[in-house]
Amino acid sequence: MSKEYFVYIMTNKSRTLYTGVTNNLMRRVYEHKNKLVEGFTRKYNIQFLVYYESTSSVHSALEREKQIKGWLRAKKIDLINTINPGWKDLSEEWHVSPEKKKE
Repeated sequence: MSKEYFVYIMTNKSRTLYTGVTNNLMRRVYEHKNKLVEGFTRKYNIQFLVYYESTSSVHSALEREKQIKGWLRAKKIDLINTINPGWKDLSEEWHVSPEKKKE
């Protein structure tokens, strides 16, 4: 059984960008949204998933993360805009709070 790895970009209301890699995108986004991760994403309230891609190779995922992190901001924005021009939170439906489920 092949594993799946994700390279993702998250942001906040000020559009500060964070690029990461994980083997469990839902869990990792949950951790960022709930500030369970020390560091940059907690400090800057990074909570919206605006881009992701997947691969079956951990090496490819790590290389892609490194590549994207090396880009200028404008190029990262262009990448996000190719699949998500409205910068919608792609994980919005994943983590519905118990209160929202009742609505």
